Amino acid sequence: MSVSTTEIMNRGMKCLTEQMGIVEAEQFISVIIREKFDYTKWQREYFDAKSPEEISREASLFEKKYPFTGDAVRL
Repeated sequence: MSVSTTEIMNRGMKCLTEQMGIVEAEQFISVIIREKFDYTKWQREYFDAKSPEEISREASLFEKKYPFTGDAVRL
């Protein structure tokens, strides 16, 4: 099933505003546009700077703080 660009943008904005609030979501978008953000490059740099142990520890802490309840946000 193909999703339209409009639908993806609407769902993305919903996620951002629910998690960050409207002001921070707008700030995030401004930074992305201004910095010509490359998510793939950022992700590579972010994870390359961490050891597997750090990634595992952060993932465990995240899971403890936000345990899976089966009520995941449906996009």
